[in-house]
Amino acid sequence: MTDRVGVFEAVNQAISWALRLRVLAAFSASSASVQRGPGAESLTGTGVGKMIHSLFLINCSGDIFLEKHWKSVVSQSVCDYFFEAQEKAADVENVPPVISTPHHYLISIYRDKLFFVSVIQTEVPPLFVIEFLHRVADTFQDYFGECSEAAIKDNVVIVYELLEEMLDNGFPLATESNILKELIKPPTILRSVVNSITGSSNVGDTLPTGQLSNIPWRRAGVKYTNNEAYFDVVEEIDAIIDKSGSTVFAEIQGVIDACIKLSGMPDLSLSFMNPRLLDDVSFHPCIRFKRWESERVLSFIPPDGNFRLISYRVSSQNLVAIPVYVKHSISFKENSSCGRFDITIGPKQNMGKTIEGITVTVHMPKVVLNMNLTTTQGSYTFDPVTKVLTWDVGKITPQKLPSLKGLVNLQSGAPKPEENPSLNIQFKIQQLAISGLKVNRLDMYGEKYKPFKGVKYVTKAGKFQVRT
Repeated sequence: MTDRVGVFEAVNQAISWALRLRVLAAFSASSASVQRGPGAESLTGTGVGKMIHSLFLINCSGDIFLEKHWKSVVSQSVCDYFFEAQEKAADVENVPPVISTPHHYLISIYRDKLFFVSVIQTEVPPLFVIEFLHRVADTFQDYFGECSEAAIKDNVVIVYELLEEMLDNGFPLATESNILKELIKPPTILRSVVNSITGSSNVGDTLPTGQLSNIPWRRAGVKYTNNEAYFDVVEEIDAIIDKSGSTVFAEIQGVIDACIKLSGMPDLSLSFMNPRLLDDVSFHPCIRFKRWESERVLSFIPPDGNFRLISYRVSSQNLVAIPVYVKHSISFKENSSCGRFDITIGPKQNMGKTIEGITVTVHMPKVVLNMNLTTTQGSYTFDPVTKVLTWDVGKITPQKLPSLKGLVNLQSGAPKPEENPSLNIQFKIQQLAISGLKVNRLDMYGEKYKPFKGVKYVTKAGKFQVRT
């Protein structure tokens, strides 16, 4: 029974609240099988018993540079199905996250120019696996400072140690940063030198204190000289704007990332001015869900360090403010070797904040040979091989709006392009949550000191497209 409770708590940490009911049902249905021991087969029907069989890490060049198997070895040839799907996709972000093969399922995520491809032998809730893969990528980022091929290769021993602890016989086991850092010490130059001389490893000698408590995401005995709590409200706006400037689709994806460095065992309550505008909220396991349901207040004992508190969505289009507009005139003449290109970008609803980091990317038609343009602000590049135009605008000053205009050189005799290209826009607005979400106050209970508290807001463009 103790083993079952331990596994339940580990899985409970690894997934969001939106998936817990499904996983609880799977565990309830499989209770008799767990008691019968390893020979029991009814867990297979739920798919939870054999969750992840193998994991392959693949770079953008299609090279498998790391593989980990928790049971028997699965041949790398299973990734051929993934490569076929990758070739059919328009870009790397459009590779299907779930691919069915004759004997396996491949469930993958794309993070930091790397594919994390897991091999599943039976049906499982896909979001369960996707959440775990994101936890793996987040752990690499936390340990090595970046989740890159070079960082993973440089710390390959620690990578295998982490994967061994994070997944046990197909089940998520330890996925919280606090627990992992007590089990496996993060790499440092001094520790690497000592390990190479003494032959010791990064694996800890004692069981993490969090594993023994009812708050497994927080280690015991935390002490800081300066007690601080920071929250970053980061929102990405996805939008499609048609030729006339009307909004076809608009949605905001938001997260609240926390950096908590507080001594002892603080109990925090975070309230908002307007929490009702949030849809599809996904919570860190530390949050008391019932209080959010009744009061719309985030009440929690936080993990130590950096973690994602919640992620959310704002889908009601009347609540999504579009911060920029684009005036465009792109035309190609029939039986002509030239065309016209003219775009101007300006602020629309920025609530008095400066829009910065603006970049406009345009995939021009294949018949375009070159572009001779002039810009009033920033600089542009055109790659004649990939046909991609990139305009690095920078900040927008309302007094003089930036524009890019000029001639487009086409292949002589080639037919007129059937449709105009779309404009993909990137931007950033500091100290603004475009949804209007605002933190009201942060209260702390259980400790007597007064912490320093700070909140930062950032709005960024996600997939922001303007059709011409």
